[in-house]
Amino acid sequence: MSVRTLVKSIQDIMRKDTGVDGDAQRISQLCWMFFLKIIDDQDQEFELTKENYTSPIPTNLQWRAWAADPEGITGDTLLDFVNNTLFPELKSLPTNAGPRAKVVRDVFEDAYNYMKSGQLMRQMINKINEVDFNNLTERQHFGDIYEQILNDLQNAGNAGEYYTPRAVTAFMVQQIDPHPGEIMFDPACGTGGFLTCAMRHMREHYVKRPEHEALMQNALRAVEKKPLPHMLCVTNMLLNGVEEPDFVRHDNTLARPLVSWTRDERVDIVLTNPPFGGKEEDGIESNFPTFKTRETADLFLALIIRLLKPGGRAAVVLPDGSLFGEGIKTRLKEHLMEECNLHTIVRLPNSVFKPYASIGTNLLFFEKGTPTQDIWYWEHKVPETQKAYSMTKPIRLDHLDDCAAWWGGAAREGRVEGPQAWKVTAEEIKARGYNLDVKNPHTVAEDHGDPETLLADLTAAEAETAALRDQLKAILTEALAR
Repeated sequence: MSVRTLVKSIQDIMRKDTGVDGDAQRISQLCWMFFLKIIDDQDQEFELTKENYTSPIPTNLQWRAWAADPEGITGDTLLDFVNNTLFPELKSLPTNAGPRAKVVRDVFEDAYNYMKSGQLMRQMINKINEVDFNNLTERQHFGDIYEQILNDLQNAGNAGEYYTPRAVTAFMVQQIDPHPGEIMFDPACGTGGFLTCAMRHMREHYVKRPEHEALMQNALRAVEKKPLPHMLCVTNMLLNGVEEPDFVRHDNTLARPLVSWTRDERVDIVLTNPPFGGKEEDGIESNFPTFKTRETADLFLALIIRLLKPGGRAAVVLPDGSLFGEGIKTRLKEHLMEECNLHTIVRLPNSVFKPYASIGTNLLFFEKGTPTQDIWYWEHKVPETQKAYSMTKPIRLDHLDDCAAWWGGAAREGRVEGPQAWKVTAEEIKARGYNLDVKNPHTVAEDHGDPETLLADLTAAEAETAALRDQLKAILTEALAR
């Protein structure tokens, strides 16, 4: 059975259970169970390959002890064990038991068993046992399935929380080009798309020895505010071969005053898609005295500028509104251009985030330390073979190959203006009141005709509609009178 078919059959079992209601609960249920299986498979490998390794999970709570035997506990006995032994004990693992134990405790702090039928849970466990997470091929297959599961959860329920399409994430990572040892931070990491993509990039290009892998893993930083995406992110890290994903903190990055972030917390790289359109709770804006706003994306941008080291680089997804917005947004853009070299803005069409949102988005690339002189814009166009991106025809990385070819490498050399590329000076942006929403000057505006003629045509069409309405009314009145 393929891993995809297996996951579907597991979801079908859950649908029969009266306690599990809706996608979010199904994914949460699936996640903590997969988490325990993945960590147990890893533990068994480490017990063989590492000296004096002991699992962070007590022996009686390990997956192999209560779940691995297909004829093992089931029904009410299984439910009683999960609800009254497994969960309470994992939630209260000792704090001094090491980073892996902390990861387990943090995941179970917000996990919940929704299932009401112990028989259905046993069926589900037996299906999960068919996946061997120490088998690299199966793990990679499951990684793909896992991303599919994450796509099912595209909108976590709050404004602006859309998971970044994989192609966009891969493009941002490709252009930022992280190296092992560079401290990389995602302050709103969701399910860990940027982290997994960055690891994949570094493993393909730079990780040649075990010490490179260790350097890479030790330099990752991430924070996620919501319990379910946090749990998904930690599981995602384990699936991607991270031994101690305790760097994924369950917290609100914005809950700290901006000035409290110290020099030793600065980072080399920020890759993120902060929630936009959302509003933070009352009081958060007082952490950002210079930029008093509760608009989530604005607060994250202010934080990113603060957190980058001199020479640090960032790629951030922002909506059109952040480009043309006024008030605090103007002050923020002025601050960005003074503190950083905002060298490139890639403009994406509205359909990139479809079907979850139809919103114009932009990828902002900037480096800390020198003020902006010129901003290069690149307008990404949907391939001519389709009208728009969609769920069945999403954006792919190769759709962005033309932009990567134009980019000019790490030094961004040899860029030229063309049908999709144009350059604007910092002076021009200042003259525009820091409105970064600069349209492509090479696009010929469609000629809709003379306004006077259009108005006359509209008036004639409206008169014709009114006449037809009167005619229809007369016919109906006559018919009803008979």
